[in-house]
Amino acid sequence: MSQAAVVAPAQLSEEQEALERAYHKAAWRIVPYLMLLQILSWLDRVNVGFAKLQMLSDLGFSEAVYGFGAGVFFVGYFLFEVPSNLLLTKIGARKTLARITMLWGIVTVLMIFVNSATSFYALRLLLGAFEAGLFPGILLYSTQWFPARRRAQLVGFYVGGSAVAGIFGGPLAGAIMSATGGMGGLTNWQWLFVLEGIPSVIVGFITLFYLVDSPSQAKWLSDREKRLIDEDLELDRRNAGPRQKNFVAALALPRVWILAVIYFCLVSANATIAFWAPSIIKGLGVSNNFYIGLIAGIPYIVGAICMVLNGRHSDRTLERRYHCAVAMLVAAIGLFLVASLSDHPVLALLALVVAAAGVLSAFPPFWEFPMLVLTGVAAAGGVALINSIGNLSGFVAPYLIGFLKDATGSLSSGLYCVVGFELVGVLMILLFIPKRAVT
Repeated sequence: MSQAAVVAPAQLSEEQEALERAYHKAAWRIVPYLMLLQILSWLDRVNVGFAKLQMLSDLGFSEAVYGFGAGVFFVGYFLFEVPSNLLLTKIGARKTLARITMLWGIVTVLMIFVNSATSFYALRLLLGAFEAGLFPGILLYSTQWFPARRRAQLVGFYVGGSAVAGIFGGPLAGAIMSATGGMGGLTNWQWLFVLEGIPSVIVGFITLFYLVDSPSQAKWLSDREKRLIDEDLELDRRNAGPRQKNFVAALALPRVWILAVIYFCLVSANATIAFWAPSIIKGLGVSNNFYIGLIAGIPYIVGAICMVLNGRHSDRTLERRYHCAVAMLVAAIGLFLVASLSDHPVLALLALVVAAAGVLSAFPPFWEFPMLVLTGVAAAGGVALINSIGNLSGFVAPYLIGFLKDATGSLSSGLYCVVGFELVGVLMILLFIPKRAVT
């Protein structure tokens, strides 16, 4: 007995250290690549915000036409999100993520053929349909590799791909549009779509050979590491308690629909910053496309840092509710100040930084909410449903802002509406997401 008592702790420590090394290896192999997919998708989703700076005058589009085209992306996203994620459970993440990435890259390149409002709407709708399933697919893929105690921080890194795209995407788009106008008979905004669409097609093809669907298929893990991860994930599933596995039954859970509404409110601010930041910055008196791109990256630098820190702290404390609600409140305050300080460019830019930090920081803790009540196919469909309904605000918010700008000549009224969405989301978290469900 005494000998066993001495040996067991050492064995336990050795096993735990081996598990940590296995997760470390998996994280370095998988997370940067999934971040790359997020970066490319974000670039191809929001580069229309920079193309707009020249595209509208070239094609004679109004602000409302742009707002509708920017937002109709999310209609396609909504229609195909759930089917895409349910298909992932049948064919695996590797094939699903490869298909998504290649197809959205192709549609991005095809944006060079936009010559009317109809063609603009059609291609943006297709872009949303083909990108549908990427983010919830990544979330579901993560549950097959990492336990709950590690996932909020990882979600921070995935969403951080969007922030990184915002940091470098602005200067990149500005540089492309400043340097390419007229080359090969294409306008600068056409070159923007070509040069940012082709990399997605290439990376999508690489995905087929780089990713594997589960730890048991990973040749870069030892047999012992595969076993340790599988055992730890099974323990994590047991500790999570009873969760709904059936997707149809999950549709009857009020919590799923509440989360969809909360996410709708959250995404409205994210879409506003993504699609309107270049216009907001231009409205503050900056005219050079390259400088607009550089300045547009600043909010995402701060947002990326805050997002990872908030996700890490949420994991350490295992608290999700206030980490999400407070971040959304900060986003609301930031956007309110952007709208109120339009005559003070420096202060308005600082407010835009605050808004980006708040909205990006809310994503990591939010995505732990659905995993507490759903698993298996229900998680695949439920997460996709929440994401797709929530992302409809990516249609509503840009179109609403464009419509109100045409009507009032100012972005402020639209921004105040988005502030209202954020405050509704904060109240719903505090009223309907109990502390016991997220601690």
